[in-house]
Amino acid sequence: MHTALPVTELYLLALIIIFGVPWLVWRLLKTDYYAPLVVVQIVGGILLGPGVLGSVFPAYYTTVFTPEVIGTLNGVAWWAVMLFVFAAGLELDLAQAWKWRGETGLTAALALGVPLLLGAAAALILLKVSDPAGWIGAKGQTWQFVAGVGMACAVTALPILVLLMEKLAILRSALGQRILRYASLDDIMIWGVLALILLDWERVTRQLGFLLGFAIAVVLVRKLIATIPQRDRWYVGLIWLAGCGYLADWSGLHYMVGAFLAGASLDAEWFEIESIDKFREVVLLAFMPVFFLSTGLRTSWDMGGLTAFAAAALLLAAMVAGKLLGVGIAGRLLNWEKGEAWVIGWLLQTKALIMIIFVNILFDKQIITSGAFTALLLAAIGSTMLTIPVAAPALKRMAGLKDKAA
Repeated sequence: MHTALPVTELYLLALIIIFGVPWLVWRLLKTDYYAPLVVVQIVGGILLGPGVLGSVFPAYYTTVFTPEVIGTLNGVAWWAVMLFVFAAGLELDLAQAWKWRGETGLTAALALGVPLLLGAAAALILLKVSDPAGWIGAKGQTWQFVAGVGMACAVTALPILVLLMEKLAILRSALGQRILRYASLDDIMIWGVLALILLDWERVTRQLGFLLGFAIAVVLVRKLIATIPQRDRWYVGLIWLAGCGYLADWSGLHYMVGAFLAGASLDAEWFEIESIDKFREVVLLAFMPVFFLSTGLRTSWDMGGLTAFAAAALLLAAMVAGKLLGVGIAGRLLNWEKGEAWVIGWLLQTKALIMIIFVNILFDKQIITSGAFTALLLAAIGSTMLTIPVAAPALKRMAGLKDKAA
């Protein structure tokens, strides 16, 4: 008679699979140039889920990923993504964005606005050519779906952008700092639009109360963190993170909105840039793979693989064309040199984690269906995998671009 393994053993076995399989693929196939480890982990989360490997080997999936194990993994995933979004908020450099506000504002607005419009147009096409019920979630409205998909197509993943620019050796260069300014300003706009999409008129009093209370609390927390010893700031920051996440979720927004606000409201210099970089790396290494697996568990192929990939291709085209067109217009208005907009446009193309987090929120709030979630996830992976192979050769041809500050 077969005896089921204890939950602790199943949990640890699941962790071995989650961490081991993507790392082996990344190392053995040497995918780093076009698919960094983080991308392989995201793809691994999809393949290890019920829709792919689970359907081929159902015994593996039902034996290892029991409801108890999945519940435990989800708890780790929630905290992991809160830590990651908190770090993304800390990395925002609004002082530099303000210093270069004219050039940064124009470029960031076009880099966000054009792909948003093309992404919204792609969403309308999906609703036109097929049953809207296959795309719009049970609690979503058409405008929320269109705006959500449009914004997902416009996202730039700031933390992953940092990793890719480190790989290209331009992060601390003048060009790298320019690109970070554009991405930082877009991050603020992205979370602002998300808050608008999630606005719940039945809970509007709670949401307004949260925003008012948050504004007051920010003043007090900033004074506290500025005065306490360095060793205590991270600990207080984590308490602040948990509190903002709880109250944002209670108000009907989302705990990830609270996590971003928690980080964005604090100054990076209080925590030191090197410490933030190490913190982000530890979160990516030790926690985020669990989030990738939980994301993979949400993918659905009920609409058919061909439909999912066709929708993903349409969304990917909107993302790429929109970002390149938007940055290209900015380059013409600002008299950039030939090829400059091409490089910047492709680097800002990086989607990966922030877009995945964004669409997870839309899915949590039932604004999009699992089918729409799957298509958006595939498009995010494709967009990120294209970045390095296209941007790296262009940077080699334009060596002097690294030192151009604006």
